Amino acid sequence: MSSEAVQEYTVAQGRAKSFYTRYERKDELQHQTHYCPGCGHGTVHKMLAHAIDELGVQDRTILIAPVGCAVFTYYYFDVGNVQAAHGRAPAVATAMKRSRPESIVISYQGDGDLSAIGAAEILHAANRGENISVIFVNNAIYSMTGGQAAPTTLIGQKSTTTPEGRSAMTEGYPLHVSELLATLEAPVYMERVGLGDNKQIAQATRAVRRAVENQTRGLGFSMVEVLSPCPTIWKMNPIDAQRWVRDVMEKTFPLGVFRDRTKETAPRHALRPAPALDAIPRLLGLAEEDLPADHAHTVARHREIDLQVRIAGFGGQGVLLLGEVLAEAGLDAGLEVSWLPSYGPEMRSGTSNCHVRLSSQPVDSPLVTVPSVLVAMNEPSLRKFDLTVRSGGWVIYNGDTFPADCMRDGVHVLALPFTRLAAELGDPRAANMVMLGALLEIDGVLPRASIEAALGRLVKNPRWIELDERALARGRELFKESLRQGSWAKESRAEA
Repeated sequence: MSSEAVQEYTVAQGRAKSFYTRYERKDELQHQTHYCPGCGHGTVHKMLAHAIDELGVQDRTILIAPVGCAVFTYYYFDVGNVQAAHGRAPAVATAMKRSRPESIVISYQGDGDLSAIGAAEILHAANRGENISVIFVNNAIYSMTGGQAAPTTLIGQKSTTTPEGRSAMTEGYPLHVSELLATLEAPVYMERVGLGDNKQIAQATRAVRRAVENQTRGLGFSMVEVLSPCPTIWKMNPIDAQRWVRDVMEKTFPLGVFRDRTKETAPRHALRPAPALDAIPRLLGLAEEDLPADHAHTVARHREIDLQVRIAGFGGQGVLLLGEVLAEAGLDAGLEVSWLPSYGPEMRSGTSNCHVRLSSQPVDSPLVTVPSVLVAMNEPSLRKFDLTVRSGGWVIYNGDTFPADCMRDGVHVLALPFTRLAAELGDPRAANMVMLGALLEIDGVLPRASIEAALGRLVKNPRWIELDERALARGRELFKESLRQGSWAKESRAEA
């Protein structure tokens, strides 16, 4: 071949740069995706990857992966990737875009993920006009989980949950997501396309690119709904499945543009950045004189701290308040903090627990799965969480004696009748503060001024503040007394 011929040769189609060169999901299949033959996801992936390449935004793109058949997009797209819980991709996309406004954030979802469990998420993201791009792949069925009916399943379409076909009387009508969202004021661009033939695929390619381009221009919320074949669950060969999109699905879900305000829409102004930490007291209406005298905000600088606490008991025992005081005091002391409550449907007597983390470094997760301290306010909570406490950790138990079958080597225990001791102070409901006092003495992370400041913000009744302060002091004394007794607790404290 002559040099002139080589120069004239061009590649019309090839792997997009936004794809990884090899897919490492499985060692033996690194050259292909996990999608079934004829699945539309592979086609939509190619459209999206080429749009990212053409717009030159690969290094700025964050792709939000769904739960469903496209759950493994992070194995294929060489961009920033975040995996979202089922239906929550728009919420995660919102967080990504607001925290990194320079990024191109794309939410990729199927119909079960977006139109069922995620219906509220997509509705409110669109209503807020979030500056994100949504790719909505609609194959009218739950594919990954075996073929149940979805909100978009057609009337008469059979599924594992509608074996005689979907009925409007029992399952309602197919949900028209694009038409529904187009009634909102905020969205800028919304189009439904299909993969039923080459002409439809060409239009879908243009629509996907446009949705991403709108975001590069800062115009606001864009969504492309793609009618997609699912040969395996539909029990068709790939060719018949593609034709079904064009000849059947399109009758229920007509193709077209449902919203296009791109020409008259001005770029959205960037959101104001979050306030600086030292500005927060002013925004909260806290004057300097309202802050404790030793409010140094420098606790984290003195030593590495990673206190992980699980607090558990019955509703009504003050479990969540104990955690709130601990978390608020951590904030007051300048630590990184998270507080995550978990409770049953009953206001009283139902199970209740919360996770609290205090750290000198950013908190990577609010979940406390291996606590350094477990505060168990009753025996059921003790038995539920005792085995999760890390070696060298502490269990503070509200009971006369610690159950022998819960004892573990390497875990320190302080078991006292905290409820009765609180009653001696004036009210058994202050048991949570007595236990908190013991915890604070065990760990020694937080200055007393921070605890007092937290109580002042969270407890409004002066009588309760006075009682809680006495309860905290009593808890500190109880722990010191346990050390002075010369029992195993003293040895445990020394080891800790």
